[in-house]
Amino acid sequence: MVRANLNKDPDDVAKMFDGVANRYDFLNDLLSFGRTKSWRRNVTSIIKPQSGMKILDIAAGTGSSTRPLVDKGADAIALDFSEGMLDQGRKKNSDIKFVKADALNLPFAENTFDVTTISFGLRNTSDTSAALKDALRVTKSGGRIVVAEFSHPANLIFKKIYLNYLMAALPAIAKRLSRNPEAYIYLAESIKAWPDQTSLAAIMGDVGWKSVVWQDLTFGIVAVHIGYKG
Repeated sequence: MVRANLNKDPDDVAKMFDGVANRYDFLNDLLSFGRTKSWRRNVTSIIKPQSGMKILDIAAGTGSSTRPLVDKGADAIALDFSEGMLDQGRKKNSDIKFVKADALNLPFAENTFDVTTISFGLRNTSDTSAALKDALRVTKSGGRIVVAEFSHPANLIFKKIYLNYLMAALPAIAKRLSRNPEAYIYLAESIKAWPDQTSLAAIMGDVGWKSVVWQDLTFGIVAVHIGYKG
């Protein structure tokens, strides 16, 4: 099995997700103690999807983040660069439109979507700023981006406990349950190396997103950043 490194070569990352696609959603729920579904509900409530709203769900994987958007009547597209994840998504969600593409080169015209969103996928792109900039390009003026990503707990004691779980317990559990435990070592390392809430907000502002704010979930294990296109 392929194990991606923190240089995040797109081919390596795509192949890694291809290798874990069949059990990815199940293991995410298990390793997060069931919090993944709650985090996705929070994202959906922030987006407020409704009939007629055009939404691009970037790095959507199997479509678990796209499903509630479509269920609320939005015209939502699930985009990912892992064929394995897309195959699983099409099997589970035959009514969702899946598109294979890279987040750094979105195959859509400028000013197409009311909302662009990316849940737990921005961290895996090879160029964070480029991905955010291309999302800005395809978002309509006055539209939003909603980014859910693992982040950094503010409480130092809780942060230490969390990082110990992330770097030790999570790979050990994955080793027993996954055919590709190396993928979860990469995921743990990528979370630890990811910018904190303030730093990500600054990156978003630097590429042109306006009025960036964020909301912490589960004591800052996850943060949801919201920005607007002027």
